Amino acid sequence: MLKFAYTIFYVQDVIKTIEFYEKAFGFKRAFIADTAEFGQLDTGGTALSFATIELITGEIPGGFIASDANKQPLGVEVAFSTDHVEQAYQAAIEAGAIEVTRPAVKPWGQTVGYVRDINGFLVEICTPIG
Repeated sequence: MLKFAYTIFYVQDVIKTIEFYEKAFGFKRAFIADTAEFGQLDTGGTALSFATIELITGEIPGGFIASDANKQPLGVEVAFSTDHVEQAYQAAIEAGAIEVTRPAVKPWGQTVGYVRDINGFLVEICTPIG
C-alpha cells in the first residue's frame, strides 16, 4: 500500500519560500539542505517541501510549467485548516501573500479563503471539514 509522503513545490528560492511560509502560516522549518536546493516544513503527518526549479529541470523530459505569480495560478492548491480562518488569512496577506478570495462560508458550512504564495501557488485557508 502506498503512503502519501510529501508534496514538493518547485520554486526559484527555497530559503525565501520557507521563510515566507514560516511568517505567513506559522510553520517551522524541518530542514534546509546545505546547498539550499531543497527544504521542508514541519507540517504534521505529511510534509510540505520545496526544491529549486533547477533541481527538477533535468528530471522531467520536455520540462514543466513553473508557477508564476504574474500569471494565472496552476490548477492545484495546498490547503491549511484552522478554526480561525479570517485571522490566518490576514496574517498571510500581511506576510506578503497575494489575495485571491476573501474567506466566506460555503453552502456545506465550511469557511474557505484563497491566497497565492510568493511563487504564485494557490493556498486555501479553511475550517476543518466535518
